[in-house]
Amino acid sequence: MLTLHRVRGVRVAPDGPSVPGHAVVVDGTRLAAIGPYEELAAAYGVTAAAEPGAPGGRARVREWDGIVTPGRHEPDGAALLEAAYHPDPREAGALGSEPLTGAALAALGDSEAGMPESRWGASARRGLQRLLAAGTTSLTGPFTRPAVRTAVQRSGLPERPGPDPRPLTVGGPATFAIVADDGTALATVVAGRLVHRRH
Repeated sequence: MLTLHRVRGVRVAPDGPSVPGHAVVVDGTRLAAIGPYEELAAAYGVTAAAEPGAPGGRARVREWDGIVTPGRHEPDGAALLEAAYHPDPREAGALGSEPLTGAALAALGDSEAGMPESRWGASARRGLQRLLAAGTTSLTGPFTRPAVRTAVQRSGLPERPGPDPRPLTVGGPATFAIVADDGTALATVVAGRLVHRRH
């Protein structure tokens, strides 16, 4: 399915300028087009006579009050997910809401072996949600805990050594963030999937 993301502008390179009035079209897992919204709407917009999914056909339009950008790379992914515990909201009264490390993390261990894998997996899923909410589109591993590795794989976030995210290119992966003026992520898209949307 084609999706036309109507935004205030597009920043193709991580450190480049944003181009006002531009938008992006996503086709499956790839970027089908980047350009002026009016041109993309004419080529991919809804018309009565066209076939869905073809140029001149139907594209779902999502409107955002932000800028499309390549997103952010998290170089400390392994430390954030394997050396920190992200409390469940139900634990906030006893543990707070911020990640626990060091002595606070050690105190959570159920035995000499530490926390069970299932608890590490749940923590990693909550940590990944925080990363996605920050516009993270890739992270650095490696991840040695099986439950954490599984959570990362299921999230769809690509694991790579860096550097910053790659520029957006037509035909390239539809992986980007949409950020507001204050830098917060309104949405995060990984391989064409909307994996985070700010409520």
